Amino acid sequence: MSSLIVDRRGVHLALESGAIVFRENGERIGTVPLAPLTRVFLRGDVTLPASLLGRLGEQGVGVVVLSGRQGRPSLLLPRPHKDARRRVEQIRRSLDAAFCLDLARALIDRKLARQIQAFEALRDACPQARYPLSRALRLLHEHRARLPGAEDRTQLRGIEGSAAACHFEGLRALVPEAWNFTHRNRRPPKDPFNALLSLTYTLAHAELAIALAAAGFDPYVGFYHALDHGRESLATDLLEPLRPLCDRFCLQLVREQTLSARDDFSVSEAGCLLGKSGRVRYYAAFEQYAQVLRPHIHDEVEALARCIEGGGMPSRDGSPA
Repeated sequence: MSSLIVDRRGVHLALESGAIVFRENGERIGTVPLAPLTRVFLRGDVTLPASLLGRLGEQGVGVVVLSGRQGRPSLLLPRPHKDARRRVEQIRRSLDAAFCLDLARALIDRKLARQIQAFEALRDACPQARYPLSRALRLLHEHRARLPGAEDRTQLRGIEGSAAACHFEGLRALVPEAWNFTHRNRRPPKDPFNALLSLTYTLAHAELAIALAAAGFDPYVGFYHALDHGRESLATDLLEPLRPLCDRFCLQLVREQTLSARDDFSVSEAGCLLGKSGRVRYYAAFEQYAQVLRPHIHDEVEALARCIEGGGMPSRDGSPA
C-alpha cells in the first residue's frame, strides 16, 4: 500500500495508460503508477478530470482533499462494499445502548492501555521527565480502573476526558519548551505541537474512514460518538485507541528534529500553521509511519467486524481479541 500526496499549486493530474500524469504549465513533470496506490491526498491548487476520480473509486482508492489554510478534510470514498448486510447489522447494533457502551468501553480501555505502555517506556528512556510521567501513569491507571463502572456513554466520556488531560500533562514533559506545548488545543491549534497533533489525527481519521468504507461499514454511524452532520463518527470511534500511536509519531518528529518549531511554523489569528517546506518533510515522514499505523487500522476494523457479527468484544490487554 502507498499514498500519493500532492501539495503544489498549478498542477493538473490526468490518467494515461494506467498511470497518473502530472503537468505544470502544460509540461509533463512526473508520472505515478496507479496500481499500488491506496490513498490520494490533495492540497493546494490541484485540478483533475472526473475520469481520474472515477478510476480511483473503481480501484478502491480513497481521495482526501485538504482545503483552506487549516487543511480541513473532505473525503471522496471509493466504491462502496457491495454486501450491504454488514451496514444493516451496524445500524441495528448502533440502536442497542448496551452494545454501544460495551464497545465504547473497550475502545477507551485500549486507548488508555497504549498510553500507559508508551509512558512506561518513555519514563525509562527520559529520566528528566520521570516525575511527571510517574504521576501521569498513576492517574491513567486510576482512570482505567474506573472504566467498568461507567453506566453510560456520558460517564465514559467524562472518564476519558479526565484521562486525556492527564495524558497531555505527561506528554508536556516530553516536548521541548521551544514548541510551547502546555495543553491540548484545537480548532485552530495555537502552537506547533498542537498543529502536528491535529494534522496527524486528521490524516489517521481519513485513513480509518476509507478503510471502514472498504470493509462494508458506514463511516458516519458510530457507537461511542453520536451521529453528527458531516462527521464520520465511526472513524472517530476507532481513532480513539490509535491516538497514542499518533502522539508517538508527533513526539518522534520533535525528538528527531525532523521539524523545527521556529522555522517550519507560523502563528497568526488563524492559528498555528505548518509551512510548505515543513509539510514536505512531514508528509514523507507520515507515509513512512503509516506502514506502522495501517496494520493497526486493519486490526481495529477487523475487531469491529467480529463485534458486529457477534464474535465478542476486544480484550483488555490493549489489542483486539
